Amino acid sequence: MTDQRLLLVHAHPDDESIGQGATMAKYVAEGRGVTLVTCTAGEMGEILVPELEHLGADADDRLGEHRKGELAAAMKALGVTDHRWLGGFGRYRDSGMKWHPDGHAVAADDINENAFWRADLTEAADHLVEVIREVRPQVLVTYDQFGGYGHPDHIQAHRVATYAVSLAAVPSYRRDLGEHHEVSKVYWGAMSESKMREGLRMMREAGDTTSFEGMDPDGPLPHFVTADADLAAAVDARDYVDTKMAALAAHATQITTDGPFFALSNNVGATAWGVEYYRIAKGSLGPVGPDGLETDLFAGL
Repeated sequence: MTDQRLLLVHAHPDDESIGQGATMAKYVAEGRGVTLVTCTAGEMGEILVPELEHLGADADDRLGEHRKGELAAAMKALGVTDHRWLGGFGRYRDSGMKWHPDGHAVAADDINENAFWRADLTEAADHLVEVIREVRPQVLVTYDQFGGYGHPDHIQAHRVATYAVSLAAVPSYRRDLGEHHEVSKVYWGAMSESKMREGLRMMREAGDTTSFEGMDPDGPLPHFVTADADLAAAVDARDYVDTKMAALAAHATQITTDGPFFALSNNVGATAWGVEYYRIAKGSLGPVGPDGLETDLFAGL
């Protein structure tokens, strides 16, 4: 077991690569422990590859199995060797979503009986408690209370992770799940408002009006963008941007190489996706850099 261990809790395959792919690759390369827990197989995801549309929930309903392979390829690209499915593969199903008129996601009208959104909170948290007590991470990363943009599975992952961190630290709670463990720091993944505006501005000036369509560099931004004053850490992993892009490309049913993630990287450069931002939700800030942000999630530990 390595001295420093990071645990990430995500809702679907591809969420990890989008949010913290560069950080994960950097920490693996530095010899730190990186464990990913994915809560669903993303069975309700939109399929961007026409020849694979038959895998959709409204057809063969085999997208989850396919995305399992995509996630394995992404983990291979990032160098992550410890990946778990919450409660085992298939225990919780992607809940799906629909768009609210205000521009954020909400729960779909028709939700499967074993959808993650319907999961019993204590039962789901116990699955994660067992992982926490086995891996014994000092740092855990998940979503904020809104799940970034309102997706019910992201919100549920936040709830499960938050509750599991609390339960895992109680010596007398479910001794059968392992020896109690206190996670020192919890972070919520974030996106810097100033960097997002800067990136959008450069893309628009370069003539790209389709990527992140509808977003104005000087106008209101989506819910997943975080005011810089709320940021606590910025992990500079620009040396691993190509690795992150390879992981994103592995999620081919969900992300296209000519889509907005790659467009931002091409237009703005390595800083677009190579510096990943975080809000601190538990624990104390360690030493910070000139901009007032930690440069390492393990700072101060």
